[in-house]
Amino acid sequence: MAATAEPGLTGKLLKALAGLCGAVLLIAMTYLLAAWAGSSVPRNRDWQEPPEGVTIGVETNGVHTALVLPIASAAKDWRRDFPLADLGLPDRPYTHVSISWGEREVFLNTPTWWDLSPGTVLRVLTGRGEGLLHVSYYARPVMSESLRPLRLTKAQYAQLVAAIESHLPAGRPLRAHRGYGMSDVFYDTGGNYTAIMTCNQWTSDRLADAGIRTGWWTPLEGGVMKWVPPLR
Repeated sequence: MAATAEPGLTGKLLKALAGLCGAVLLIAMTYLLAAWAGSSVPRNRDWQEPPEGVTIGVETNGVHTALVLPIASAAKDWRRDFPLADLGLPDRPYTHVSISWGEREVFLNTPTWWDLSPGTVLRVLTGRGEGLLHVSYYARPVMSESLRPLRLTKAQYAQLVAAIESHLPAGRPLRAHRGYGMSDVFYDTGGNYTAIMTCNQWTSDRLADAGIRTGWWTPLEGGVMKWVPPLR
């Protein structure tokens, strides 16, 4: 006769599983609520967009945000840090550079969310995610709902440049990794990627460093983009 599970044991297992699912759901809901609340509290609340200055872009793909900056200005020529020779197509007439920060394994080995491994999730949740910079070069990007313009004074733009530079390894060339296409590349920069310090938090922190109004804690892309006026 085939052995059957004891009714009491089955009930305990189901109860434990239900408790685990409930705990995970509660943690997720708490995180989302905290993200909404944290992103609603402004830093640099008195900042106002100036009538003239340097126009940058804040970019989103619905999950991840980036800063889109002029390739060269009086404050910075980004080709010095991110050489065009690192690209598959270095000779295009690029005008802007997109800079963002994220988790190494997600950037390099997770082409879709379905490829996200439990190990990567656990590493992020335990504060052991490794940071990586993503740099893309654009030729005359068109502003849109997903690439919103933001005007800064020249002094604020210089502060933004300095804030990004401060997160690059000093005194040595950046180690490059092949990007998604022919006009982008990844660079080793270090830093710990966590559920608190996310790619979107990095974006808003750099804006805040330049004195721009943004949210205090913005782990999700919506927390960044709600402070950037939509294209008019």
